[in-house]
Amino acid sequence: MNTKLTTSLSAITLAMLPVLQGHADEFSYPAFKPSQTDFGGVGLIQMPSARMAPEGEFNIGTTYNDEYHHYTVSLQLLPWLESTIRYTLVQDLLYSNDPSFSGDTKYTDKGIDFKIRLLKESYWLPETSIGVRDFGGTGLFDGEYIAANKHIGPFDFTVGIGWGYIGNSGNLTGDKSQGNDCNRNTEYKGNGGSIDFDRWFTGCSAVFGGMEYQTPWQPLRLKVEYDGNDYRSDFPVTRGGIDMTQDSKINYGALYRLGNWGDVRVSYERGNTWTFGFNLNTNFNDMKAIWRDEPAPAYQRLSSTNASNNITELSDDEWLQLAQDLHQIAGYDDPTIYATEETITVVAPQSKYRDRAEAHERAAALIANQRPDAKEYRLIETANHQAVTETRIDSDKFGQYARNEYFGANIDDATTTDNPDAPKGQLIAKSDKAWDIGVAPTLQQSFGGSENFYMFNIGINAGANYWLGNHVELAGSLYFNLYDNYDKFLYEVPPDGTDLKRVRTLVRQYINDNPVRMNNLQLTWMDRLADNWYAQAYGGYLEMMFGGVGSEVLYRPLGSNWALGVDANYVIQRDPDSQFGFFTEEVQFDPLTGRNYRVQTGAITGHATVYYQPQWEWLPNTLFKISAGQYLTEDKGVTIDFSKQFDSGVIAGAFAAITNLSADEFGEGSYNKGFYISIPFDIMTVKPSTNRANISWLPLSRDGGQMLNRKYELFSITDARYPWYGRKAMN
Repeated sequence: MNTKLTTSLSAITLAMLPVLQGHADEFSYPAFKPSQTDFGGVGLIQMPSARMAPEGEFNIGTTYNDEYHHYTVSLQLLPWLESTIRYTLVQDLLYSNDPSFSGDTKYTDKGIDFKIRLLKESYWLPETSIGVRDFGGTGLFDGEYIAANKHIGPFDFTVGIGWGYIGNSGNLTGDKSQGNDCNRNTEYKGNGGSIDFDRWFTGCSAVFGGMEYQTPWQPLRLKVEYDGNDYRSDFPVTRGGIDMTQDSKINYGALYRLGNWGDVRVSYERGNTWTFGFNLNTNFNDMKAIWRDEPAPAYQRLSSTNASNNITELSDDEWLQLAQDLHQIAGYDDPTIYATEETITVVAPQSKYRDRAEAHERAAALIANQRPDAKEYRLIETANHQAVTETRIDSDKFGQYARNEYFGANIDDATTTDNPDAPKGQLIAKSDKAWDIGVAPTLQQSFGGSENFYMFNIGINAGANYWLGNHVELAGSLYFNLYDNYDKFLYEVPPDGTDLKRVRTLVRQYINDNPVRMNNLQLTWMDRLADNWYAQAYGGYLEMMFGGVGSEVLYRPLGSNWALGVDANYVIQRDPDSQFGFFTEEVQFDPLTGRNYRVQTGAITGHATVYYQPQWEWLPNTLFKISAGQYLTEDKGVTIDFSKQFDSGVIAGAFAAITNLSADEFGEGSYNKGFYISIPFDIMTVKPSTNRANISWLPLSRDGGQMLNRKYELFSITDARYPWYGRKAMN
């Protein structure tokens, strides 16, 4: 053999030795991390895998080639559950054949995917998952799969079986003579967005597989896969006659990691198509607050034998200073303070610390340093001037904790929480502030509409409120529209034929045509009727689109993981052409479209709602809200809202409203649904806070399944009774 050739082969063999051995030691290669597919979700290139991202992983991605532009959001909700939302713009097709309806908007596919892990990888067994792609969209990419993965050294191997889009090559089962999809029903149900269980795991099926290789250079990963699809039934082919011939079943890809926050992808697919992608990611469990906070007060309590029992021992200025310290250092806003010879009672809302133990410790130290003779500190937490909880702190036990007099000392050892009692003693300090003002940015958005892919408005809500005692509030707010593109939202009775009362699809008239608008002006009565019972009643201009009167009653046992509420409202739709007027005629004429439409001139709307936070080990830190009743366009049904809270306090949720409207009556989308993320302010700013920023998005703006946007909900007001929104961070 040629000497040079022998030398070259020897060098290659030595370089490939870790690969040939299959098991490199843990220091030979960087740690393997799952990566995203073109469609979103963990996997190879086009094909999914059984792998899961770490719990809380949030990934936003885009993928581009000549036929498709994918925009994806993936979230690892639970260790065993991955969810993906995807929008795809089909480059060669228009949204509809009616230019007056959709103009030059590209055909938009909306898809929702999920994947469930069945087996976690062990020494002998592969990681195994089952998944469904596009189960809640128009069905353009719908498919199902079972996949298994095994990690060997720097390689992660995938093998799976796919049906539908994932298995259209039919290399396992299926008769292609019956059609490119082996006689699978590929028509979407209703007007899109509905789940069609009947076609799951039907049609062609194919084996797919591949490998992901983590190179010794940490940022670079390589992928190769055997594709289970043949692309003969892709929408651009069947609808637009586009050539998507597959010259090769093998797809190749490379991924370059950008630190811990993103990656770029490139792949060569079908033997003739280049695809490029970009991903941004974070982990909701790992997000942490970095505060510049006032230091916690040091415990300096004197011996009780040296203390006076005179409750007037402190001067007015000293009591005022204590009230200010409780506000600034312990987070009890503008507290009202009562005192007896043995107790100090603080009545105030907690607006600073989600961790109530932190607030209790700070408040107890402040009081103990000022009133060493007090035997008990009562902290009555309020919301909207209503007592929600009462925490009693034993001063002697708190002193033992503060001085670390025993092993494992904890502030909770000194505290007990119960239903609030009326404060006792002499009124020492009280805020005279009965009013408040606030300014907050707002964002409203929807994706995938016919007129434009992304519809949004951004503005500012400026509000003010005045309390007439502790039970009646007069409040109002103005909305200042900064920018929007709702001038493109020319919705009328669309080609899908729905003719509901237009309770939400008049959004353009309210926002775009009125840059400054009174958003809310109402009188609210609120009270704690008894232990565990809360109520409110309200009337006025209740939201941007509706006014009327209503009430709500909530039963919420202290410390219970469930609650039950009922609200009932009589509402009339506001006239967008008038700041204070209402529609008086049901049938209205739109001069822009030259057509009539119907509005709501008076209706009852309301729901009974069950709130439940499961205690199941396999579904931790979650909340179900199930509401049944009548909606604004007088349809009746049920809204199911599910949300998951991560260690940082970030909440991610989704809802769906299933009503008695048929898909044809509802229109495109078949039923109302949406998604939201709620982010605590204190992981975005340098100050602790119990406030949140809420971001929501809807696939479409339609009229069915729409609830009244009430100013207050008693469940959030009484949150301290079993915290959800104000739950302390776990990381």
